[in-house]
Amino acid sequence: MSDAFHTPAAVDPRLLEVLVCPVTRGRLAYDRERQELVSKGAKLAYPIRNGVPIMLAEEARKLD
Repeated sequence: MSDAFHTPAAVDPRLLEVLVCPVTRGRLAYDRERQELVSKGAKLAYPIRNGVPIMLAEEARKLD
């Protein structure tokens, strides 16, 4: 099992390897400090709440 994202125990690293941005279908970067999955292409950061990624564009934080 890969731990390339240095994920907390509550987030399954295998899940993070298969998730894509629902807007761009592009790869996501894991921000451990903010507990977010970041889509550079869409300029959105999807929150992770209680170990569950919330992959809804309306729930995502817009990046500058």
